[in-house]
Formats: sequence, C-alpha cells, structure tokens
Amino acid sequence: MAITSTSSIHFTVNSSETKRPIFFTSPIKLIPPKRFTISCRSTKSPPKSPPDLSQPNNNKNTTTTKTPSLSDQLKPLTTTTLSTPPPKDQPQVLSKPKSIWVNPAKPKRSVLSLQRQKRSLYSYNPQVRDLRLFAQKLNDCDSSQEAFLAALEVIPHPPTRENALLILNSLKPWQKTHMFFNWVKSQNLFPMETIFYNVTMKSMRFGRQFQLIEELAEEMISNGVALDNITYSTIITCAKRSKLFDKAVEWFERMYKTGLMPDEVTYSAILDVYAKLGKVEEVLSLYERGRASGWTPDPIAFSVLGKMFGEAGDYDGIRYVLQEMASIGVKPNLVVYNTLLEAMGKAGKPGLARSLFEEMVASGLKPNEKTLTALVKIYGKARWARDALELWERMRSNQWPMDFILYNTLLNMCADLGLEDEAKRLFEDMKQSEHCRPDSYSYTAMLNIFGSGGNADEAMELFEEMSKKGVHLNVMGCTCLIQCLGRAKRFGDMVRVFNVAVERGVKPDDRLCGCLLSVVSLCEKTEDENMVFSCLQQANPKLVTLVKVLQDEKVGFEAIKDEFRDVIGSTAVESRRPFCNCLIDICRNKNNHERAHELLYLGTLYGLYPGLHNKTANEWCLDVRSLSIGAAHTALEEWMGTLYKIVQREEALPKLFSAQTGAGTHKFSQGLAHSFGSHVKKLAAPFRPSEEKAGCFVATREDLVSWVQSQAQSITA
Repeated sequence: MAITSTSSIHFTVNSSETKRPIFFTSPIKLIPPKRFTISCRSTKSPPKSPPDLSQPNNNKNTTTTKTPSLSDQLKPLTTTTLSTPPPKDQPQVLSKPKSIWVNPAKPKRSVLSLQRQKRSLYSYNPQVRDLRLFAQKLNDCDSSQEAFLAALEVIPHPPTRENALLILNSLKPWQKTHMFFNWVKSQNLFPMETIFYNVTMKSMRFGRQFQLIEELAEEMISNGVALDNITYSTIITCAKRSKLFDKAVEWFERMYKTGLMPDEVTYSAILDVYAKLGKVEEVLSLYERGRASGWTPDPIAFSVLGKMFGEAGDYDGIRYVLQEMASIGVKPNLVVYNTLLEAMGKAGKPGLARSLFEEMVASGLKPNEKTLTALVKIYGKARWARDALELWERMRSNQWPMDFILYNTLLNMCADLGLEDEAKRLFEDMKQSEHCRPDSYSYTAMLNIFGSGGNADEAMELFEEMSKKGVHLNVMGCTCLIQCLGRAKRFGDMVRVFNVAVERGVKPDDRLCGCLLSVVSLCEKTEDENMVFSCLQQANPKLVTLVKVLQDEKVGFEAIKDEFRDVIGSTAVESRRPFCNCLIDICRNKNNHERAHELLYLGTLYGLYPGLHNKTANEWCLDVRSLSIGAAHTALEEWMGTLYKIVQREEALPKLFSAQTGAGTHKFSQGLAHSFGSHVKKLAAPFRPSEEKAGCFVATREDLVSWVQSQAQSITA
C-alpha cells in the first residue's frame, strides 16, 4: 500500500495597500500582489497525476495536468532573492574530520609520544668552509636548471653523504633545494635516508609546495624509507599553511595507522588544524586525551586553544585556557599573551583584556608591537578613548617598540573616535621617526579624519603633500577625500582628485561608487550633478543608468525592479544597503517621493533592511539606525501609513511604539536623530523624544489612536 503525504504552502506578498492616508503628498503606486503555490509530494510508489476537478470522474478520457517540478514551483522565489558570492580565502573543507571514539570500559591508550624526536647529530666535517662557500655560489647562481647543473660541475669535494647533507641544509630557495636533492639521487652514490627527505621537505614548506612534499612522501613509502615524526610534522604544517586542512587530517590519520605515535610538535600542529576548522569538540577531545597520556602542553598548544576560543568569541573557553595553564604551572610567554589579548578583543571583553595586559607587564614581560596593536584595537572598538591615550603615553615614556601597523592602528582609532588633535600629534611623531615614516595607510587615516570633520582645505593640503612625496593614494583614501570634497560642494576639486587617482592606478570599488552616489544626492545644480556622473560613469556605468531610469517618470515599477535587482545583485553585500539608501536620498531630493517609497519596498523585499521592524507583545519598534536621512524619513512615512490602517481596522495594538535613530556618539555624526525628529513634527506624528534613552522616540497606544482619529476627522471635514 502506497503511503502518500501532500502539503501545499501558499505565499501572498502584498506589495502595497490600495489606499494611503492623504497626509502623504505622493502616494506610492499600487503594486499588484503576487501569489504562488509550492506543492510537495512524497510517496513509496510512483505518484499519479492529479485529476482535473473540472471534468467528471467517470470519464475515462479525462485530461490530466502534470504536477510542475519543484524547480518550477520555486521559480518565483528567484525574483526576491539576490545571489551572494562566497567569501574569498575561505578554507575549503572536503570532508568532515572524523571524531575518535574511545571505549569507556577500557583505559584510554596513549595518543602521543612524550619524548620529542631528537635531531640527527652531525659529525665534524673538515671541508665545511669550502662546502658552505660552494652552497652560497649555488644560492647566487641563476635559478634555471641548466645554470644550476653547470654550477654543480665544479663542486670542490666529492658528494659523500655528509657533504651532500651539509650543502642541502645550506641552500635557501626551495627550487634549488629540490634540484640538488634530485641531482644527489641521480648520482646513486649512497642510499637516500629519511633525513634527506626531511631537509628537502622543510625547504619546500617555506614555498608552500604541498603537492611536491606529498609526492616525496609517497616516494618514501614506495621506496621503503621510513617516515618519522619530523616528516609527518612537516607534511601537516605545510598543508595547514596552504589551507589544505583535509590533507593535514588525512596524513595525521595515516600516521596513526602506521603505528607511529606523534610527538608533542606534531600533536600541537594537528590541534591547530582542527582549531582552524572550527572543530572545537575534536580539539578538546585530542587535548584531553593527550593530557590523560601524561602530556604537559607547551605555550604553543595553549596559544592554539586561546586563538580557537577567541575566534568563536567564547569567553568561558578563554578562562578555561587560563585555568589549565595555572593548574599545570605553565607560565604564559609573550606569544600566549598576544593570542589571549586578541581573543579577549573578539570576545568583547576590554576590561579583562586590560587586566591581562597589566598582569603581563607585572610579570616582567615587555610588550611588543603585536601586543600593543591588539590592545589599541580593543580600546578603539570599545570606544575607550581615555585608556587608549593613556596607553599611547606609556608607549612613549617606556619607549616600547612601535611599527607601522601600531602607528596606523592608533591613527585609525583616532579617526573612529574623532580625536583630530591627537591624530595630528601622532602623525607629526611619525614624520619625525627614523623607522616609521607615514605610509599610504597613515595618510589614508588622516584623510579619513579630515573628511569626517569636514576640513576640506587640510584634506587637499594632505593630498598635495602625498603627490609631492610620491605616496600612493589608495582607493580608501580616495573615497575619504571625495566624500569630504562632496560635502563641501567642491565638485571641481572632487573630479580632479578622482581623475588623478584613476591615472595612478586606483580601481574604483563599490565603496567608492557608493560615495559618488551619495555626492549625487547632495547636488543642487544640474551641472554639478553631471560632473559627478562623469566620474560615476567611469566607475560603474550601471549605476548611472539606474539613476537615469529612476528619474524617468514614464518607466514602470517592473522595469525599475529589474534594473535595481541587476545592479544590487552584482554589488558587494556590504555595499548593497548604502546603495539603496543613496538612491532613496537622490529621489527625495528630486521631490520624487513615489520612487523613494518604491525603492524602500525593493530594499525590504531583497533583505537589505532585515531589522527595520521589530515586534513584541508590548512594543512595536521602527529601527532606522542603518538608514540614511532620506531613507529614514521614507520608512517613517510608510510606518505611519501602516499604523493608520491598522487602527482603522481596529486590530490589536501593543502598549508602546518606538523609533530608534541612535544617539550619534561619534564626534562627527551627522545627527540622524535631529533630522528624524524634525520630520516627526512635519508629519504631526504622535512621537516624542524618550526621556530615558537618547536617540529614541516613543508613543503610547492612546497617543496613536487619538492621532488617527484626528487625522480621520480632518479627512472627512
């Protein structure tokens, strides 16, 4: 007997209501509702086609309609989804690593050797000086195989086992190490031992030549040459550096199958592999089994654990690492402290990071550039300006080491916190430094600071200084400068900067295109708008076409939707919402409110504003913190229209309504809350600023109902 289950899911997407309150000057065009059906059928026997219910049941020649395929049923979904490209440099995992099962009824067997493999001892070689000079000549010769083989013809001493091993150890480029290894094999003067393969593999590991290393390992197996812990450790770490984590796990499992126990070096390496895969359970299982075998983890192993928990933002895991180190009696070194500091930052614990840093300094360890950079990033993210400036003074007074990355991190922190004067002092310190003169990223941070503060004159002076000193203007610096000049309405200078940047090799990205799009929204004159369009045409012609289409009143909504989807679908995910915000601003500045409402609908349809509306039993909230001013005004109008209709239909309402604009804690914030409040007054909406929370507007249920009643009376009057 066939068992059949059928389910039908009906979706109805209402794009807009048919009526809108008359207090909106430009009602949105009616978008017809779309309805589609998904039918899913599962059966143990081949399903029959459903009968046509319009025909009699006793008719043998009844015509039947075939059930559409699932792909056909899901086709309407493609009109409301955008493709998202996979992130770059994401490690490719071909299979899930297998967990190790342990029988709880039997004692756990040892999983690693507690004795680290000893290095082979070299006997004294009287020809060491001549051979090292010869190895240097090989390093300096041409990298072609012909030149290398020609240089080998004048080897000063016969290539005995000791002589060949000394030369092999002295070669630097992995290509020449590989060629010398093959040459020694071709001479067939002595058996190739494990140590020759290990030295060659280590050299190729620097070049991340995993395929060649794997070929050598397979050659060892076929020739009966034993693979030791150094061999496996080299293979695993090379696979890890090449982001071939599946291969690292595969060779670790092959090592166990041969009966060879990994030493602590190999064990720490495979722990790091599982940690990079995010396999926390496997890492902890291996760690606990190693501890049960009598293993005392070194600081490297704890650094791996700390980094793993930090990537996951797991503060409890970080505490576990600190407790384990204390129980075993392992003192953290600088590497461990740096790793744990970065982990504290990712876990969002700036206070604990500060305490950990003070503990490190009290223990006598001197922080390096990486330590200080990690701490500055944490303070900047937490907006701890005072602590960051105090740390900077300690760096100067204690003469702690500083490099480009640390200086630039400090400058970026000043830009994020709006510390313009402090940034200028820091920038001058860099100019006086012997080893850390300002580079492209330093100038970019200063352009960001001047741009955020609206200091167009100082920004242009810095641009001219970069040109004189030959400092490269990168795309981020170009974006900051164009934004600054656009806000100052210096469109001529903006076009000049853009053209100079393109001539110097800057390739406009989506952020730069979004910046140009925001400048278009600021243009009041047609000639200024055309100047910006000339730049945008070079950067992204599709955007110019979309803006032109939006300004054409003859173009229908469906054409707008197709054009919008084409542009946004080919845009980086992080730039999609800013693009939509700018397009809405452009439409509102042109008094084309109808198009602005259509764009907000499309942005919502394609998931660009996922947190715009939040509902609970007691409160409905409109969150416009991620919207531009024009988009926030449009969202408020839409929301008020929707609330008006809900009240008119006498549906259930919560006690409280709120609108979140954000407090604008940044020194250079543009004041969305102020503009939003002005628009609330313009609409005579019943919202008022909250006394308890900055950047929040609230209204009660009674306020809203009273407002709707007054609006209804004014309409009928």
